[in-house]
Parts: sequence; C-alpha cells; structure tokens
Amino acid sequence: MSLLKATAVAFLSLSGLALAAPYPDKPIRLIVAFPPGGPVDITARILSTQLADILKQSVIVENKVGAGGNIGAQYVANAAPDGYTFLVTSSAFAVNPTLYGAAAGYTPEKNFIPVVVATTQANVISVNENVPVKSIAELKALTAKENLSYSSPGNGTTPQLTCENLFKVIWKANITSIPYKGAGPASFAVLSGETPVGCTAVAGVYQFAKQGKVRILAVSSEKRLASLPDVPTLAEQGYPQIKDYTWTTVFAPIKTPAAIVQKVNQAINQVIANPEMKDKFDQAGLLIVGGTSKQASDYITEEVKRWAQIVKETGAKAD
Repeated sequence: MSLLKATAVAFLSLSGLALAAPYPDKPIRLIVAFPPGGPVDITARILSTQLADILKQSVIVENKVGAGGNIGAQYVANAAPDGYTFLVTSSAFAVNPTLYGAAAGYTPEKNFIPVVVATTQANVISVNENVPVKSIAELKALTAKENLSYSSPGNGTTPQLTCENLFKVIWKANITSIPYKGAGPASFAVLSGETPVGCTAVAGVYQFAKQGKVRILAVSSEKRLASLPDVPTLAEQGYPQIKDYTWTTVFAPIKTPAAIVQKVNQAINQVIANPEMKDKFDQAGLLIVGGTSKQASDYITEEVKRWAQIVKETGAKAD
C-alpha cells in the first residue's frame, strides 16, 4: 500500500507541475478573418512581432477568409479555449449575426471573449483619380447622370453599410454595390478604376491617396483625421447622422481562462503603447485604442446593437 501511495503522490506532483507550466509554452495563432492588405491584417501583423518578444513565444498570423469574416470567426469559435488561438477581426463581427442570422455560425456573447479593441479608423469614400469629382456633393450629382459602381470589403462590412446608408437610404441613388473579399481587393479596385468609387476603411486606400492615385472625398468620423487634415467629414458635408468606424478587435474563444485573457490583453496594450509601434499604426491610417477586456466587452455589446439597427434600416443582405 505504501508503494501505491508513493506512486500516487509522485503522479499528482508531476501533474501539478504540468498544470503549472507557464503560459505560453507553444506558438500562439492569430486567426485573421480577412485577406492580407486590409486594416485587420495590418493590425495583426504589427502586433505579432512585438507580442512574440513580450510573450517569449512565436505568434503566427493566419488568414482564414470568407463569408464577410464568418469563416475565421467560426474557426476560432470551435477552437480549444486554451489561449493558443485568437480571432482578429473587424466590425463585421458585430454586423454579421444580424446580417446572416444563424448562418453567421456564431453568437458574439456566447462564443467569444473580447480581449482588447486594438485599433479603429474611419470609413472613407474615395474615387479613382480620373473621376471628375472633388466633393461628396459633386459625387451625388454624378450619380444622377451616370450609372456608377462602388467597391467595398464585402456585403455587411461597416464601410459598405456606411455607403449603403448614404447612397441608397439618404440619396436614393442608383449606384451598384460591388463587394470584394476584403479591404485590400476593394482598395485595389478603386485604384485600378475597376470601380470608380470605393467605400473602405482608411487603411485600405491611405497610401494610394498619399500617392495621388485615389482621391478621398469624405471620412465618416466625428472629426477630421490628423492623417488626412484636408479631407472633410461627412458631417461637415451635410450628413451629421453618419459617424461610423471600422475597428479591429482581438477575441478569445469563450471559456478561455481569465488569467490568459488578462495576460494577452496586457501584452497587446504594451505593444500599442510603444512609440515605434504607434508610428507604424499612424503610417497605416490606424488609430490605437487599447484598454481592458471589460471595456472591450462593453463596447462590442453596444456595437452589436448599433449595427443591427443599421442593417435593418438599410435593408442590407448577405448576398
């Protein structure tokens, strides 16, 4: 009996050591729900290098795209809640449960824990350099004369809903929505002239605007952006009801231990507080946010409610 007891004690001691292994002890994956080149991907890749240094472990970015961000969200919703798989996605996360219904494949509050809102940015309305308009008023006049189309990161994304609200609900204009699979492809569409108009978040077309190849007509934020001081807001141009943003948030699968959520939250806040990293975000047209997991959760809850109302008002459809 004494031998059995000794064996049991040794086994429990070893198990305790295994359970007490410091986190993380293997690579962490950031699942990005949108293609490379857009604000979500840019945010994840800026974060990943510094997170690896802080957490002393590899941080791998993987793009799992499709269905307006639902593919990536579903993947993480079904992942083990062990702190080694996180979702990095945009405001489409808050839109899709209403837009897609059950087909979204997740429920924000039942399947995820918001870790931190990392970055945010205004949505912008832009035109190819060859389109002869320099203001929202001139674009409205042009829609009455010509059959135009606009690119967006996908049906139900916040840039697309911003433009559907302006073009269809407010203007009653006949302008065709052309959804792409992410902000990168949508931005290249307006750059190339494949669509004369683009509706994206700032980061998608920011560099193209700086090069003079795309003209940004308006931003959807409450105030002008420091990075685009000459671009007026939609409110300044007669649409004070439009104050929209596209954010990028990191989520953990539900039931991920609170200690792990807090550790990753603190690490991300450390990254975005780094002046060198802030410069990288600034160069991409992204504004850092940060804060606690509780603050992120409260914000996401309100965003889900707000965008549900906009989906209903615009009559937006998933297809």
